[in-house]
Order: sequence, then structure tokens, then C-alpha cells
Amino acid sequence: MNLPPLIRGALVTADKDMRIYYRKAPVAIFGLLFPLFMFISFYIGRDLDIATFFPGFFAMSLFFTASSVGPLITPWEKQARTYERLLSYPVTILTLVLGDVVAGAVFGAVISALVLAVGLVGLGITITSIPLFAATIMAGCVCFASLGVLLASPSSGSPSNIMMISSLVRFPLIFISGIFVPIAELTGARRTVSYLSPLTYLVDACNGAMGKASQLHPAYNILILTGVSIVFIAAARTIQARMVMRGL
Repeated sequence: MNLPPLIRGALVTADKDMRIYYRKAPVAIFGLLFPLFMFISFYIGRDLDIATFFPGFFAMSLFFTASSVGPLITPWEKQARTYERLLSYPVTILTLVLGDVVAGAVFGAVISALVLAVGLVGLGITITSIPLFAATIMAGCVCFASLGVLLASPSSGSPSNIMMISSLVRFPLIFISGIFVPIAELTGARRTVSYLSPLTYLVDACNGAMGKASQLHPAYNILILTGVSIVFIAAARTIQARMVMRGL
């Protein structure tokens, strides 16, 4: 099947990213271990209903996994001097950005599916709307994979620097997004600030798809996540293009 050059190039880039970066240690640490340890530290010793907090834990897992691949790709390739080689091929910067987004989204979707399977089989979690839940996962994975790629866009040949910046951005988003404190219990400025985080809309959409109370209509949550994804991708493409023009 003849695919448009943009799509074909993005898929080839994503395949390259999957083969190389899925096995990197930072992906396992920041994508798998961090959300698990954070949830355990929050849950142990407290009399909490796991079913009530599972949508938030699931959203946090998706957030970390989908955004853990992108921050590695560009700085690692700049460090290895392969980024310029990629641009010498018949591809555009937008193609590379979309390919990196696809790689992060697929990783997030696969790991999230495993977390969901544990919830369905081991914890008795139910999903009241499968189409809504599928759309939520897709929108969330693309959104936070785009965030990961955006965080990697500033010029840097050191993956550790980008991972540090990534942590400074991702951790505050977790604590203002209604994962540990439900959005309905937030008032005043704290609730206003929570709506500045795209993770809030993923948590709210997961609540709605799993039969919990949601604050916004599910379509609004998915639409906002989609819009934020477009903004992130456009910003990543613009920043990388400027870095190339400056020779960085």
C-alpha cells in the first residue's frame, strides 16, 4: 500500500525509535518504576478504596510511560551525531517529530494495557464505555508522547539534562491534576490551577469511562487533549527547526 511520504516517514522513524530506545534504562525507570513506587507510597498505610483511585493511577501510569520515550530520542541522537544524518534523508523535521510521537504513544498504550489488565482481572475494575475509554487512551497517549517530544526539542546533546527538565515539568503536573486529591474536592485557586494541566482532563475522562463522577463532558476532555497535542507537536516542530537553522 502506497502511503503518503509524511506518514511513511513517520512510521519508519517510529520503528527506528522502538528498536533503539525502548531498551534504554531511563525509559524503564521513569516510565515504569516511578509511577509504581509513587502509587505504592501513597496507598500503603491508608484506608483507601483502590477502585476509587484506580482511574487516577491508570492516568498517571499512561502519563509517565507515554512521555518517557520522547525526552531521550533527540538529545541521544544529537549526542551520537545521528540527528543531522536523519535530516539528510528525504524527511522533514515534522516527519521526525511525528515518528517520535508515535513511538512514545505506542509505548504508553502497551504498558497502560498491562496496567488495565491487572485492574480488570485482579481488582475487579469495570469499564462502562469501551469506545469512550479507547478514545481516551488514544488521546492521552498522543498528548503526553507529544509533551515528551516537546521537552526534548531544546538544543542539548546530554540526555541527562533533558531528563532533569522533564522531571521538573512532569512532577508538578501530577500533583495538581486531581490524581491524589479528586478534582471535585478542590476549590478556589487550587481547582483553577488543576485545569491548567492536561493530565487533569485525562483523569476526568478515565473517571467517566470507568463509571465514576466526571466534572466535564467526556467529549470535552478528549477534544482538549487533542488540541493540546496539536499545540505540543507544532511547538516541537518549530523549536527543532529553529535549532537546525542556528546549527544546534
